[in-house]
Amino acid sequence: MRVLELNADVGELPGAEGRALDREILSVVTAANVACGAHAGDDATIAATLSACAELGVAAAAHPGYPDREGFGRRRGALGAEAVRATVAEQVRKVVEIGRDLGVAVTRVKAHGALYNEASKDPELAAALLAGLADSLPGATVLALAASPFVAWARAAGHRVLAEGFADRGYRADGALVPRADPGALLHDPAEVAARAVRLAKEGRVLAADGTDLELDVDTLCLHGDAPGAAARARALRAALEGAGVLLGVCE
Repeated sequence: MRVLELNADVGELPGAEGRALDREILSVVTAANVACGAHAGDDATIAATLSACAELGVAAAAHPGYPDREGFGRRRGALGAEAVRATVAEQVRKVVEIGRDLGVAVTRVKAHGALYNEASKDPELAAALLAGLADSLPGATVLALAASPFVAWARAAGHRVLAEGFADRGYRADGALVPRADPGALLHDPAEVAARAVRLAKEGRVLAADGTDLELDVDTLCLHGDAPGAAARARALRAALEGAGVLLGVCE
């Protein structure tokens, strides 16, 4: 049976409260994307999050974004290609090195926020992001928005790609995510999120905001760990997937 991953973006919330919430999320998911300190997080949070991943058997990825803490990396970037390449390389290298010091392997990368969304459709930005990975983590497994051009670009650059779907985000008819500022961007009801996850896993389909029935072949499903009620949604989603007979694990 095909294995489906359940992943979350973590290491983005400050202090003991943030780490406690991350731990709740990490106890449910099978893979996690650890903020690299540019859009959120710091060295101590990276280390604590990687240690928790290792303890709980969760695969760890570096999660680089635009260096924009005020906008949480969700504002459109104004960096040129070389600056994007440099910041991605710096961020990924930091997480890999902290992981190495802890004995935690970091072999995956998922871009964050605006960088993720823009690179999914912009070939120049995608090339800069992939060049940053070549500088810092050659051969990394890359999480990419399912059905986006970035899937093919990353594969052409020699990366193993996990096509990613979102159970708690709204989709546009073209397969892009609804922008965060628009209505319906983030779904909050645990039952709705769980039902969408099961349909994505079993049928490879999800309803877009305009009612279009999108076909998406996904290897991994993301839940956002920074929104209120994230832990409850994560538990409901996992229970629904397991109840539907979906095998959850890590795509090796």
